[in-house]
Amino acid sequence: MTTAVEIVDLEKAFDPSGLVGELRRVVGRPTTPVAALRRVTLHVARGEIYGVVGSNGSGKSTLARIVATLLTPDAGRARVFGHDVERKSAEIRRMLNRVSVDASFFKKLSPLENLVFSARLYDLPPSTAEPRVREILQRLGISGAPLNRPVEQMSRGMQQKVAVARAFLTAPVLLVLDEPTTGLDPASKRDVQAFIQEVRDSHDATVLLMSHDMDEIARLCDRMAVLDDGRIVAQGTPASLAAPGETLEDAFIRLTGHALGDTTNRRTERAEPAGVGETRP
Repeated sequence: MTTAVEIVDLEKAFDPSGLVGELRRVVGRPTTPVAALRRVTLHVARGEIYGVVGSNGSGKSTLARIVATLLTPDAGRARVFGHDVERKSAEIRRMLNRVSVDASFFKKLSPLENLVFSARLYDLPPSTAEPRVREILQRLGISGAPLNRPVEQMSRGMQQKVAVARAFLTAPVLLVLDEPTTGLDPASKRDVQAFIQEVRDSHDATVLLMSHDMDEIARLCDRMAVLDDGRIVAQGTPASLAAPGETLEDAFIRLTGHALGDTTNRRTERAEPAGVGETRP
């Protein structure tokens, strides 16, 4: 089976001070880098929905940004359909789309206007893009008046659904989803989850899903990894990781020594200064 995402011994660390290079020396603030990823190795097969589960700060978003070519690794390698994330970033960006909890829009524009504009960046003409945009938004429960309402007037959950729609618009072969259903009500969450499965099944898409929602992981994922303090501590199918009589959350506690909501192990995402090391498509 074709490997969609290959990650071998991946490492990434950040300066918690947020200072860079010469500026750090000038202000006299030496710091010890904080490890976000520690020799992470995993392989995602083409057509698979692969989940990475971990608490906030475990390194999930750092991993997602490296796969999406928004961050460069310090060591190890990451490849998407055989393309190295550092040397072939342009090719990879044409293959994937990413959804994160910090999705941004033109706030004064409507969902329809935002997505038609995004489509033009991928050389989709408005005559082709607009029907597709309307179809996807309707599938996610956005139709009628909300289509033309400024995004800034929409709820956080509705904005997240627009972000999901934008990711699906170009039918990417790889979707990198970083907490895609955060902020959604239960019905909207089910709509998005069903759409993720539909896109995988009908468009031969591969999905890398970062989440702390165990029910979501169990419902969607063929295989999963447990990421804790930047390390992979277990991999397998959701069913295989849970012992008899255990829930996935029970298994997570057994494997990591703490609950998903435990705040004692939150270093990596907090240590990552916003925008440092990122390259934008």
